[in-house]
Amino acid sequence: MKTSNLMVAVCILAVAAQTALALKEEDCEVCIKTVRRFADSLDDATKKDYKQIETVFKKFCKTQKNKEHRFCYYLGGLEESATGILNELSKPLSWSMPADKICEKLKKMDAQICDLRYGLYPEFHSKIALAHQRSFAEKQIDLNSVDLKKLKVRDLKKILNDWDEGCDGCLEKSDFIKRIEELKPKYSRSEL
Repeated sequence: MKTSNLMVAVCILAVAAQTALALKEEDCEVCIKTVRRFADSLDDATKKDYKQIETVFKKFCKTQKNKEHRFCYYLGGLEESATGILNELSKPLSWSMPADKICEKLKKMDAQICDLRYGLYPEFHSKIALAHQRSFAEKQIDLNSVDLKKLKVRDLKKILNDWDEGCDGCLEKSDFIKRIEELKPKYSRSEL
């Protein structure tokens, strides 16, 4: 009796942990939105063959701009892509896996995929998210007066992302701060 109660408790905890750890749309917004839009554009015959999905995705990527274009680059959907993990998108799509689960798998392979964020005030954000972004935008306007050490790493990444800059090899908060300080003269002039 005690063993079965223990097993039930472990199963409940496992399900709760999985739900809590599931990827949320706001954590990987560009990936989820792009994969959904792409999946919706596929016809039934194409959805069943992962090779056809890859071919159609490469054509899809040729028309993408900004964050979606960079997403295509990360997956290998562009001719100039350095790497290719396109089959990690095409095979799950052929199995009808949901976009959030596909992006969760892609994030495990390349964390940059979920670092992509849309710019300020995208139409799908809630009022609360807009309020947060407005307060962040005020900080962002005057980078000379902001103490970068007090910002979260996510906010530091957002600054670099808004500038369309990367931070290769950045692991610590101090690495991101150093990169922003290097780029600050280039971007603070254009913001004035």
